[in-house]
Formats: sequence, C-alpha cells, structure tokens
Amino acid sequence: MSTPRLGVGDIAPDFTLPTDDGTTFALDAHRDGKVIVYFYPAAMTPGCTTQACDFTDNLDELRSFGYLVVGVSPDPVDKLARFRERHGLRIVLASDPDRAVLQQYGAY
Repeated sequence: MSTPRLGVGDIAPDFTLPTDDGTTFALDAHRDGKVIVYFYPAAMTPGCTTQACDFTDNLDELRSFGYLVVGVSPDPVDKLARFRERHGLRIVLASDPDRAVLQQYGAY
C-alpha cells in the first residue's frame, strides 16, 4: 500500500506535537499564516543538520515574508533540544515519536 501524498492546493492536515522547549506546536493555531512544515528523519545527521541550519540561516528573510518554519522528526524532545543548542537553531523543532504525523503527510 502506498503512502498518501499531499498535492498542490491540498489543505495540510492539522497536528499538535511537543516541541523541544517544553511547549506544543498546533498547526491549526497558524491557519491564517504561512507555515513551512518540513520533515527530517534524524537530528544531528549531516543532511538533516544542513537542512535545519539552512532554514535558520534564512529565517530572517522567511519571516519578512510572513513564514514560520517547523521541523518535524521522530526524535525525542531532549535530542531536539541538544540539536538546537549545538547548532544555534531558531526554528520550531517538533517531535513525532510514533510517526503518526509523518505517515499522515506521507513524508517517508
């Protein structure tokens, strides 16, 4: 069975996940704004680190256009907190340990 994928113009399914700073992120609370949700398999790996750092490096410009960036991975929140601290990340880092949101979005 193939994993469903979102298409252009599809409404992103709502989700609420814990974040590394002890709060939660609910997509529904940002429906009136622009949100970039990206998925990555593991914090502190070369490709995922590059991606998160690139979003952080460009965050001021993205914010100037009204974007909020949220990275979602199956990592536990304590690992995400170390990831943020080690690389000076300024984006939202959300934890999906049971991979429910990853599957809902057909991420991988």
